[in-house]
Amino acid sequence: MEIFPAVAIGGPPHSGKSVLAYSLSKALRARQIAHYVLRAFPDGEGDWANEADQALVRRIRIKGAVTSEWIQRIRRDIARRHLPLIVDMGGQPTEWQETLFDHCTHIILLTRDRASHNWWHRLARRHNLQVIADLRSVHAGEEVVRARSPVLRGQISGLERGSTAGGVVFTALVDLVASLFAYDQEELRRVHIAAAPADLVVELERLGRMLARATDQPWEGWSPAQLGRVLTYAPAHLPLAIYDRGPNWLYAALAVHVYPAPLYQFDARLGWIAAPALELAEDPSSSPVQAHVSVHEHYTWVELVLPGGYLDYAEVEQVRLPRFPSDRGVILSGKLPLWLWTAAARAYRMAPWLGIYQPQLGTQAVVVAAHVRQMRPGMLVACELPSRTDALHSP
Repeated sequence: MEIFPAVAIGGPPHSGKSVLAYSLSKALRARQIAHYVLRAFPDGEGDWANEADQALVRRIRIKGAVTSEWIQRIRRDIARRHLPLIVDMGGQPTEWQETLFDHCTHIILLTRDRASHNWWHRLARRHNLQVIADLRSVHAGEEVVRARSPVLRGQISGLERGSTAGGVVFTALVDLVASLFAYDQEELRRVHIAAAPADLVVELERLGRMLARATDQPWEGWSPAQLGRVLTYAPAHLPLAIYDRGPNWLYAALAVHVYPAPLYQFDARLGWIAAPALELAEDPSSSPVQAHVSVHEHYTWVELVLPGGYLDYAEVEQVRLPRFPSDRGVILSGKLPLWLWTAAARAYRMAPWLGIYQPQLGTQAVVVAAHVRQMRPGMLVACELPSRTDALHSP
């Protein structure tokens, strides 16, 4: 397959790189430009960090350590990309971490002063990266486009967490990246779907728009209220492949819905992969996925944590999740790859009811599966966020 462009966003800490990556991705999705955002450092900032209440973000955000194993795996993910990438480089890399740039093709520089500007220019030259935009980031001030070609130059402002970028400089940047990612979107989709390992493929974006039209509502993304209709649309217990972006609870619900048939999902790093089968164990302490477990009156909260910030798909056979009495519902939480969400949901499918927590919903979880009359998929249940001092094992 053709090597797609990988555009790094580089700059010193607190220059607004993650907000810019989020905003760029949102704007490109609005134009139906196929791409993937890869966050190259384990800083705990996904889309949720921009969309959720910022007081909650500060509470649950986890800073991870950058290890040589992490760098090696992210390098591999960039190199074997299946879509054009935006690579959020997080903080300022050390010399041994710079190898991440060897598999990128372009870079957007986002700096605040001359020293950081010169440092990142030297890095771009060392790794033969084509600078497509050279922007000065300021907290407040006028946005200015100083040049559009051959490099977009100017001043961009307001890249604060919880906000979405806008203005003349941002619009020019979106135009620039969109032209770089201007592949035939339908051809990409056809190639990916033709390679799906199941006869039935659910294209989430098209399904969402179809459901919105059926109710005469504008399509603004997924809401839990749509989950019941999705599960009616998808036949139960038959092999299913899922394509397109979607929330963790939607993927989890479909994974349980088709069990015991296999569920496949398209990953921009890995291509088509199957939701793995995970075991429940009395003592999962040796598992590469740790679990914070807290028991509440009506549910057990299970927060899954990746100690290194990353879990390789090849390591999944080592994963064990905690087993506990099935006298109450289970709510799953954590910063996880989608394939681990689907695997964990299938592992806890026999709980009286299963909920998935998403920070954008505040202090509510989405019920994705239920075996009791008073619960149904798509319901929102109130939940209490446990403290970080909870035990790392099943009670």
